Order: sequence, then structure tokens, then C-alpha cells
Amino acid sequence: MLRSAAQEICRGLIRRKHARALVTRIRPLISRHFFGMIAGTALESDHIMRLIKRLLITLLVIVLVLVGVSYLLPGKAEVSRSITIDAPPEVIFPYVNSMQETEKWSPWLSRDPETKLSYSGPDAGVGNILNWSSDHPQVGTGSQEIMESVENQRVKTALDFGPMGAAEASFVLQPEGSETQVTWGFESDLGLNPMSRWMGLMMDKWVGGDYERGLDNLKVLVEGQG
Repeated sequence: MLRSAAQEICRGLIRRKHARALVTRIRPLISRHFFGMIAGTALESDHIMRLIKRLLITLLVIVLVLVGVSYLLPGKAEVSRSITIDAPPEVIFPYVNSMQETEKWSPWLSRDPETKLSYSGPDAGVGNILNWSSDHPQVGTGSQEIMESVENQRVKTALDFGPMGAAEASFVLQPEGSETQVTWGFESDLGLNPMSRWMGLMMDKWVGGDYERGLDNLKVLVEGQG
């Protein structure tokens, strides 16, 4: 009995000795693996932060370049379209000298027949005012007032688009024998806003097509009465 107990005690001591030796060997391995994981995670995090920093710097440079270039762009947006109508200026003039008459050939009302229109001031000439309101994004809300009117020659108007800014429009009638060349112009001061300067480059594309349709409508209207 005593011998068996002694043997068990000896075995236990041997097992503990081996366990401690095993722990002594494993501990450095575990420490190296653990700290290696921490170091790897730190390096990966540092790499991500450097990448984000580079992206932010690149984005900032692009923005600064776009802003700088914008001041080299034209400070005004100009659009002009012309058409020749087989009629003398005095026949065409009433259709551009009255906001009520422009309703008959407007290129925008067909986009939203529900556009709300109201008029004030005289029926024609200087002071004649149109106010419109529409939920259609290509029609919007605004007003137009005739500021200058030279009979059978030209009409100038002021456009107010509210938060979208202001502009000027004009109609110039140039006789060509029995016909008349009608030029519809648009001009807007873009100011120093970089975004407005860049958008100004697209104005001819955005407005030009509408002006062409409007002049086509005017030509059909006038010539149809002849």
C-alpha cells in the first residue's frame, strides 16, 4: 500500500514537472503568436489609414483644381437660336411683345399642361409680366417681365427663376426681303460660384433645344395665318 501510494506520488510529481516544462516551452510560442497577431493588426490598420489619407488628399486636390479652373471659364452663359419666317416683322412682333401671346408657341407648356400662369401689367410692351408655376423640374417656377420694346425690331425681358437665379432674354427681328430672321437670345451672369461656372458650359445644350422648338412653333403659327 505504502509503496503504491509512493509510486502514485512520484508519478504525480513527474506529471507536474512535465506539465511545467511543457508550459515553459509553449508560453514563448503563445506570446510570439499573440503579439504577432497584434502587430499584424496594427500594420493592417496603419495601411488602411494611409490609404484613406491618400484618397482624401487626392479628392481635395481634384476639388481645388476644379474650383481653380472654374474661374478660367466664361462668366456668362449665352444661348442663341435663329429661324427665318416667311412674314414681315410687323406680323411677328405681336407674338414676342406680349407674354400672353408667347403662350401660343411656348416650348415648355407642352411639357406640363397643368402649369399655372398669371399675368399682370399692360397686355403688351414694357411692364407686361408673366408668372408661372409648375411641379415639372424642366418648367419650375418663375417670372418674366418685358423691360424694353422697340416696335417691330426687338424685345428684351428679365427672367427671375427664384433660387435658381436670374437671366435676360431677347428677341431680335431682322428683315430679309419679304421674310424675317428671328433670333431668340438668352444671357445669364454666372457670378463667382464655381458650380454655376461649370453648369454654364451645359446651358446651350439644356436651353438651345427648347429655343429651337419654340421658334419652330412660332414659324408654324405665323406662317399658318398667312
